Amino acid sequence: MRHAYGTTGDHLMVFGLMIGVFLAGCACERRPVVEQARTEIPLGLDLYLPSPAGNPITEAGVKLGRRLFFDPVLSEDRSISCASCHRPERSFTDQRRTSIGVFGRNGPRNAPSLVNRVYGESQFWDGRSSTLEQQALEPITARTEMGMTLERVLRRLRGQPSYLKEFQAVFGRAPDAETVSRALASYVRTILSGDAPIDRFLNGEQEALSEQAERGFRLFLGRANCTACHHGPNFSDERFHNTGTAWRDSVWLDEGRFAVTGRPGDHGAFKTPTLRDVARTAPYMHDGSLATLEDVIVFYDRGGRQNPYLDAELRPLNLAEEEKHALLAFLNALTGTVREGS
Repeated sequence: MRHAYGTTGDHLMVFGLMIGVFLAGCACERRPVVEQARTEIPLGLDLYLPSPAGNPITEAGVKLGRRLFFDPVLSEDRSISCASCHRPERSFTDQRRTSIGVFGRNGPRNAPSLVNRVYGESQFWDGRSSTLEQQALEPITARTEMGMTLERVLRRLRGQPSYLKEFQAVFGRAPDAETVSRALASYVRTILSGDAPIDRFLNGEQEALSEQAERGFRLFLGRANCTACHHGPNFSDERFHNTGTAWRDSVWLDEGRFAVTGRPGDHGAFKTPTLRDVARTAPYMHDGSLATLEDVIVFYDRGGRQNPYLDAELRPLNLAEEEKHALLAFLNALTGTVREGS
């Protein structure tokens, strides 16, 4: 194995311990674990695919949820679907700073990736929904997204015989708010990304990472302190941190988590996004204000943006240019294979 920082036993042992801490709970074996939907978990992800007891993952439920996800019937003017802001070819993001809803209305935040949300502890940048079922209906009724009421959505769905038949087969009743949310949540739980070069490297394929990416991995685990927030199989602690992105001219442009909790320490705090497929999901941050991964690295190298509630883990790193390039190479090595719908 290549080791840019030496090949002594001490270096190997330290690197191994760092990887062990990072990978707490990580899975490095492929096998199907959800028999109902025959879901295969990609290499590198947790082998347990959670779903609530009241909404098990089934093939029929996922199929129905996928149909709803791609159907513009859920939007007021029938112009957009869930997939308009969460495009599969962009790892379920839309490449915009902030999303555009019906009638060209601009949303307030960047559309986060939906990959691996099955493992999430809360949803949205501010964590205001604790489950995917709760999250599923909000974009439908949001004025700047799909701009509908649930009553109108249900009338449309009940007016289509094929939907009536499918909901009856899956849930034993006509479409209602609960069954729509359950179907959409079931589909989103199948959107998975893994089997990236980093996963193959950690599974013993020593050539999966370039020398530069491996140096970046060492920085990621060590001096760059990225694992303070980005750790585990999904490269996210699912917690909320203030990096200063919403602080401009001594004013909060977005209160973030504070709007949900009312706790002063949550001013300007946002949920840590997954780094899975991060090279495909530009622009970055809750407001899409950083256009490239190079911009993100520079932002964190400077220690974020100073403000009264800046996260204690953030501080200037003073990385050399070569180290920044190495981190970028590692982040690109988190690009995996996205699968959905099965």
